[in-house]
This record gives sequence, structure tokens and C-alpha cells, in this order.
Amino acid sequence: MIAILGGGESGVGAALLAKKKGLVPFVSDFGKIKDKYKKVIEQNEIEWEEGKHSAERILEADEVIKSPGIADEVPLIQQLLSKGTSVISEIEFAFRYCQAKIIGITGSNGKTTTTLLLHHVLLRCGVNAGVAGNVGKSFAEQVATEDFDWYVLELSSFQLDGIKEFRADIAILLNITPDHLDRYNDSFELYADAKMRIAMNANPTDKFIYSEDDESIRLAMQRTKTEAELIPFSIKKQLPKGAYIDHEQLIVKLITNDQFIMSIHHLALQGKHNLYNTMASGIAGRVLDLRKELIRESLSDFQNVEHRLETVGTIHGIEFINDSKATNINSTWYALESVNKDLVWIVGGVDKGNDYDQLLILVKDKVKAIICLGTDNSKIIEAFRDHIQIIEEAHSAVEAVKKAYEIGQSGDAVLLSPACASFDLFENYEDRGHQFKQAVKSL
Repeated sequence: MIAILGGGESGVGAALLAKKKGLVPFVSDFGKIKDKYKKVIEQNEIEWEEGKHSAERILEADEVIKSPGIADEVPLIQQLLSKGTSVISEIEFAFRYCQAKIIGITGSNGKTTTTLLLHHVLLRCGVNAGVAGNVGKSFAEQVATEDFDWYVLELSSFQLDGIKEFRADIAILLNITPDHLDRYNDSFELYADAKMRIAMNANPTDKFIYSEDDESIRLAMQRTKTEAELIPFSIKKQLPKGAYIDHEQLIVKLITNDQFIMSIHHLALQGKHNLYNTMASGIAGRVLDLRKELIRESLSDFQNVEHRLETVGTIHGIEFINDSKATNINSTWYALESVNKDLVWIVGGVDKGNDYDQLLILVKDKVKAIICLGTDNSKIIEAFRDHIQIIEEAHSAVEAVKKAYEIGQSGDAVLLSPACASFDLFENYEDRGHQFKQAVKSL
């Protein structure tokens, strides 16, 4: 019997794959399973429970697949590990049965954008490719039901913690900045090492694409060696191999006398942070020897991901921007850096140990007012009250948008970039973003 802890997208996908492979899955969720997933479970005659974990039953399992949201420190997981039971992620489980080649993408920020951009590049170039991991349908469900030649997988550190044999033919590490440290004993090194797991099983024919500009990556690479071929990218210096910027041209060079060149002004994704995302995608495209002209076209016509610096609309000259996916300080730093207007900034939610001092220079330079959107806003108010004259509190997206609209003037932008998780007032960051967009449309 395979016990699957968590009845969400990844858990139900794993159950479907297990059933297809002749195994006996048992889905257990400590919370409530959404109706759409219950329907799939019942249609496929898979045993399930919700509102509890039946420890006796789960401890009898031959193997356990756990949701990325469940920490190893949970007593039930500790019991399983001390018993010697194999505890893995859905990514590891699906990899066992996957016949396709894999591009794995991780990083503290930009991984969803890069995953969707690279998937777009592959499709435009005629590659039969699926997209999965932290985005789209679960990897396991697609392995059970689809027949792709390549997968582009967005991988979180939590998913990588649960791998043993998983390896990506092309691994991409975009950046490492403090996030989720509560899951890593408040150790940034442990978190960085979790990110490096993406390349731990690589062989010499695999590729590891990484940011040369990120000191945390360079230090993590010293601690965790990989056999993959190293291909760096940088916006700070020219490189003999990899991707770099020269006279406002993006250059990808993998072998001597063969360069991919494209003006940075023609890129669909603008802003310094998006240059990194685009360079990583461009390298992967050239590793696969895709046609340069098609790569150029796809890097110039990509539509950005929902809830990531998404322009919702302009009302009486005030632009409203939805960056609800910014759930940490670094993501919000990128957002504040990329908008060149006076800002009314909507921030707040469930704080994950944020150091708001990192944003202070940008906030003093760009922000005219702050709207705190959360149940406990004391830390944000304390961080900025000596620097920002107008700080308001709101307890719904409608209230936050209304207050921001009243404060804003023509030529300003209202930016929802919370730097926090959403679980105090919203179901998730998508729900927060959707409610924000609806509130803007209702003005």
C-alpha cells in the first residue's frame, strides 16, 4: 500500500499514477479535500480520508508520498522515518515512471515565469513538451495520462527535499535569497543546499545552468558538487561560455563562433530580474539546438504569468498592478525596483520572518503611501512609519483598493506586492490576486 499525505493537486496526481501502475493508493488529508479532487478520487475508486491522518494505517504503508507542505518535523513523518519507511515527494514518484527528458527549474524568485517562458519557447519551436511541478497539472498525473518528449518542471525546495533518484537533463538555478527559513532551522545554508539538490544526481552529459552573479549560488556549489556541465549567465560581466549582456544585446554562446544574439529591448519580459529569467531560457533553448529565429520570436511574444507584475488596468490615470505572487521580500524588491512611477503600495499578510529594512531604500524613493492588507500589520507599520507619511490598514481587497484609489493621483501606480503569504485573509495568493483584480474592476 502507498500512503499519500495530502489530497491536493500533487497528492491526487500521485494516487492516479499509483493506481495505473497496479499499486494500492490511500489518500489521507489532515484538512478538507476540495470537491474537485474528491470527485477524481471517487471516480477512480481510490480509498481516502479527510480531517485526520490514521497513523496506524499510514505506518503500515510500504512507501509514503507526502505533500510539499508537510514538514519532516511533523511527528507522523518522524515515526515513518524512524521505522525506515521511504518518504518521498510526488516529483520523485513520478520520475520513476517518466520516459521523457526533464528540464528542472528552481530558485527563490522567478521560477514560475521562467518555467512558463521556457515551455512557451519549446512549444513555439515544435517540441512536444509538458509543464508541471509547482505549476499546471501535477507531474504524476501527466506521466500517467500524457506522452510528452520533454517536461519543464518548476521545483520548490520542499519538492527537492523529497527526491532520491530524480535527475534533470537540464537543471536551472536562478537565484537563492532567504525564504522558508522556518523549514530549515532558520539556516540559510540548509535552504541553499536544498536548492542545489536539483543537480545532485546529474551525470556529465547533463547541464547545470546558474546565475554567476549570485554569490549564494557560488557558495552552495562549493559545498555541493555536481557532475553536470556548468553553464553560467550574468548581467555583470562577459563570459567565455553561457549568457551575458554586451551593448544592450543578449548573447548566448555555448561553443566558439556560434552566438545567439538578441536586443534586450525586444524581450517580452522587461526589468533586470527578467533578464536573468530570459537568459536561462535562452541557454536551455540553445542547449537543445532549437532554431535561433524561433527562440528570438518566442522570447519577444511571451505573455507573463498571472499574479506576477500583471497590469490589471488604468483608472483615471492610476495604473493597478497585481503582484500577489510576491510572497517574500526579494520578490517585492524586484517589483518595487521595476515600476517607475510614484507608488501606493499594498503589502501584508502572514509574515515569514521578513526583514523590511531590505526594502527601505526603494520604499523611501518610490512609495508615497502604504496600505497594510493583513490581520496583524504591526511589524510593517513599525518598519516604515518614520519614513512614509500615509500608512493605512485594510482587511479586505475591496477596502485596500478603495483606499489606494482615494490616495492615488493620475500618473501613479497602485502595486499589490504583499511580501507575505496570504493565509490570514485569503485562500492562497491566487485568491488574493483575483479578489484584488475584481475590486479594481468594480471601481
